[in-house]
Amino acid sequence: MTEKRRHPIGGNWASLLLPIETDDSINFDKLGEEIDILIAARVDGIYSNGTAGEFHNQTEAEFDRIQSMLAERCTKAGMPFVIGACQPDAMIQLDRVRRAASFRPLAIQVILPDWWPLNDLEAADFLARASKVADGIALILYNPPHAKRVLTPSELANICIPCPDIVGIKLSDGGADWYGEARKHLQEFSLFVPGHHLATGMREGVAAGAFSNVACLSPRGAQRWTDLIETNLEAALETERRICRFMDEHIVPFRQKAGYSNAALDKLLSAIGNWGPVGTRLRWPYRAIDETEAARLREIAREELGELIFAS
Repeated sequence: MTEKRRHPIGGNWASLLLPIETDDSINFDKLGEEIDILIAARVDGIYSNGTAGEFHNQTEAEFDRIQSMLAERCTKAGMPFVIGACQPDAMIQLDRVRRAASFRPLAIQVILPDWWPLNDLEAADFLARASKVADGIALILYNPPHAKRVLTPSELANICIPCPDIVGIKLSDGGADWYGEARKHLQEFSLFVPGHHLATGMREGVAAGAFSNVACLSPRGAQRWTDLIETNLEAALETERRICRFMDEHIVPFRQKAGYSNAALDKLLSAIGNWGPVGTRLRWPYRAIDETEAARLREIAREELGELIFAS
């Protein structure tokens, strides 16, 4: 698939997580420290305003300040960065795309507006207009598993192929049939699968990379694992099995049994990894998982996932 892709973007992308204070403000000093830590970890890239970045729960002034900080630090360090302009409202999202383009990121991530789910013609029209205001910056479509329309590979092809500026798609994967459909319909796009499935996705010849929950747990560890996939796939797949088991047994139940959001789970992972000043707090009204759970799970994670993930 790689020879036919529209863009070489790929690898291990670390999410920018918002340090939220008790008064629901963003601690921008801590955010700057976090960006510097991710740059020092030498991940393949840093992205802002995914689900874990709480794009749905910030003001436009905060959006601009977050992107400005990310762009300034990454540009100075030569670190690739992607800006998430995601917003459920179509017009607000278009304005975010326009402002994001001024920072000249490697790409801009968008979602399909979804107060009411778009049909294929509406979705293609939205992407065409987003492309127009992106001023030549490549676009990545984010179609998460909680979207109102979770698109199949053939549906994604229908709306994305006509838009030449869509170079990548972040999406949830599936079983063998799904991977077969992805190979059939989406070979020209850089596909980003869930972080904990990256080795499988690359083995299947489908994944270019991940906007990674594993990087939430350990940016350096996720980068080592991504590099291992290229050099020793079988060892990387064995690591993936351990990562998935840890997620299934210790992380996913917080969503399935207690109703916490995916952002809460990602912030819990970062607190378990204890690599930066993020914490587990989410902005109101969303609930955070208590820090004591991170402390409880930290030793379990180190024991089960080993030095590849947690070595300094």
